[in-house]
Amino acid sequence: MAEKFPNHIAGEWSAPAGGEYMENRNPARTSDLIGRFPDTGPAELEAAVASAQRGFAQWSRTPAPERGLVLKQAGDLLARYKEDLARTMTREMGKVLEETRGDVQEAIDTAYYAAVEGRRLFGRTAPSELRSKWAMSFRRPIGVFGIITPFNFPVAVPSWKIFPALLCGNSIIYKPSEDVPHSAHRFVEILLEAGLPPECVQLVHGRGETIGQALVEHPDVPGLSFTGSTETGSRIGEIAGRLHKRLSLEMGGKNAQIVLSDADLELALEGVLWGAFGTTGQRCTATSRLLLQGDVHDEFVERLCYEARSLRLGDGLEAGVDVGPLIHEAARDKCERYIGIAEAEGATIATGGRRPADGGLVDGWFYEPTVLTGVEKGHRAAVEEIFGPVLSVIRFDTLEEAFDINNEVRYGLSSSIYTRDVNASFRAVEELDNGITYVNAPTIGAEAHLPFGGVKSTGNGHREGGWEVYEFYTETKVAYVDYSGTLQRAQIDVDW
Repeated sequence: MAEKFPNHIAGEWSAPAGGEYMENRNPARTSDLIGRFPDTGPAELEAAVASAQRGFAQWSRTPAPERGLVLKQAGDLLARYKEDLARTMTREMGKVLEETRGDVQEAIDTAYYAAVEGRRLFGRTAPSELRSKWAMSFRRPIGVFGIITPFNFPVAVPSWKIFPALLCGNSIIYKPSEDVPHSAHRFVEILLEAGLPPECVQLVHGRGETIGQALVEHPDVPGLSFTGSTETGSRIGEIAGRLHKRLSLEMGGKNAQIVLSDADLELALEGVLWGAFGTTGQRCTATSRLLLQGDVHDEFVERLCYEARSLRLGDGLEAGVDVGPLIHEAARDKCERYIGIAEAEGATIATGGRRPADGGLVDGWFYEPTVLTGVEKGHRAAVEEIFGPVLSVIRFDTLEEAFDINNEVRYGLSSSIYTRDVNASFRAVEELDNGITYVNAPTIGAEAHLPFGGVKSTGNGHREGGWEVYEFYTETKVAYVDYSGTLQRAQIDVDW
């Protein structure tokens, strides 16, 4: 009998009130039942919100440097449990063990960065226009934040949101993807072991359409941070706008790697293999479009297909595996559907495009790394997010044409250019309509101390990571101290 896991509400681990659970299975071997997790109903959210409000009242009055020490301890514990956490994530969502180790390391980096920000929540002082008057601003926490995260980075992405929110003095209600509840459970256990007051963190497992929607709509949750699809994020944005909630959205991507004819082709090849097929293509920053200048197109495609066919599919816990499974059956079905769409539009499957024939993989949601050639600007495979190991190759002639192809999509997260031309490099940095541009590196590889996010339908202007995220989780308050002993009426009494 598989273990039943609890929620964490009101400072305690507790079973769902309705007694309903969801199965959590290994996508590499669906016969492997990891556990059963709460299918939490909206009614249970009331207790979570009330507890989070109590947690906020306590935590917000804790000095910020002291809050930072708790997050430092969380980073130390993540480092101690790194291998165990990595194996938990690989079993739960499929990507290879080397990648899940990197996932944990990103959370460790984020914890340590957040810890030092406890001494850097700076305000400003400014000279007043009146005599004997002091003017300043400072940062204040906002309250309870709803944190809604996806499956593909089960520890890293929550850390991007939760650590800054807590460092700033807020409390959180954490609703993880129903595909990775075990990783979320371990993450919260580590926060509590690090010394976080229990009512500062509520963990509510369940479905997006029930507990997730209730969290978004709750009037006493003034802030939300969401990473997921653009469609879901748009719906959340409508609700948050109506209820005047602070909201950070990190959504879809259709990222392009541009390869010019003067590029180091071996380096570019390594980059696109990692960018397109790492995490089985299930990254918002994944390289889903490869733009090749005409005179290197044929040679590059030939080498790319050879290397893609050499990638080994399998259980990410096994040594030598390069590409794990997709997260679930619907994700694999979506890949197959888009392959059909691409062929109908005139594209050709250069390699892949099917479920693997290896009988040892039939119990998992595997799909071969796929390269589509003959994709043209405007094709659905060129502009719509597939979120799987499917790479669309587009030929171009001029640099201007490459920029135009990159910028035509509604997303604007990441981009990449491979070239030895310094002028082309800096033009790309300026003209590619994305939140992130890499030069001679793949479209993936964000660092914890730099802002992360995109433009257009990828986000709503806020950033994860770096220094900017601390502005999202705080409000600016301005204070004036008048020690003149007389009424001073600002602009009325200023006569210069």
